[in-house]
Amino acid sequence: MPRFRIARGAVAAATLMTLTVAAPPADAQTYPSAKPITLIVAFAPGGIADTLARLIGQGLGERLHQSVVVETRGGAGGNIAAADVARAEPDGYTLLATTTALAINETLFADKQFAASEFKAVAIAASSPEALVTSPGNPANNLAEFVKANSGKTVNLAIPGVGTGSDIEAEYFFKFLAKTPVQPIPFQGGAPAINATIGNQVDLMASTLGGGAAAQIAAGKLKGLGIAADKRAAVTPDVPTFAEQGFPGFTAASWVGFFAPARTDPQILVMLNAAINDIVKTPDVATKLAGMGFEPIAGTQAAADAMFAAEIKKWGDMVKALGPSIK
Repeated sequence: MPRFRIARGAVAAATLMTLTVAAPPADAQTYPSAKPITLIVAFAPGGIADTLARLIGQGLGERLHQSVVVETRGGAGGNIAAADVARAEPDGYTLLATTTALAINETLFADKQFAASEFKAVAIAASSPEALVTSPGNPANNLAEFVKANSGKTVNLAIPGVGTGSDIEAEYFFKFLAKTPVQPIPFQGGAPAINATIGNQVDLMASTLGGGAAAQIAAGKLKGLGIAADKRAAVTPDVPTFAEQGFPGFTAASWVGFFAPARTDPQILVMLNAAINDIVKTPDVATKLAGMGFEPIAGTQAAADAMFAAEIKKWGDMVKALGPSIK
């Protein structure tokens, strides 16, 4: 009898342990009832990260029945906000809204007070291809014509800041694919770079379609030479891809994503991912994204993490190839 009682007790203990492991953690069960969720935007107010954070924040509040506060903490190419979120409690109440910069900066900055491994991607919500544009008065009608016309010349390239995705993509393209000398001319953001290009003060500009280029192309104020994407963008159907013009296999895009500290409960990450996917697929949000030159991305949390890892490598390879010229 005693041996039977001991065995029965062991089975009961094992069963209890199994149930304990299988049961959702208490914080995941009650999330997000404890307090408001804070979305910390890594860039200045009014930019695409801020715009999308507010769209997503509103939708999250409606779906999770909790207030969502959006705070902008721009500076250091997105690193200030990222460092703050990396140090935040991994409880799902502090999230980072940022762009491709988070992937780029992993290689671009030697000392940024955090590492990409300190984050888990919640969702990559939307993406916009990198583009090369010029003034309507430029005789080249596409990228292939532009490269041919400027063979052996140094191209003056407007960029919305040194080390941005647009800068890296364009410099890499001209130096390693088009074999054309290029002189980057940095501006304090996309708007002044666009104005300089419209005014024919530079040969062309590197920009994402969602960075204002799509609207200017539609208005006839800029000419789209090409986009670094697998297919043409719905917002600029007449602008060919790089591949269509003899430069296959090269794509680059700016995306907006949402990240949490790495130790955040996986069930909270999945919950947030499902809510964000639902938001970007709604007709109203999808229409707004399309109008800005962005396409919604709806994938699992694991897929977002995998995409983030792939982007770190992709942009890191370009940064290493370009070396000191973009630092």
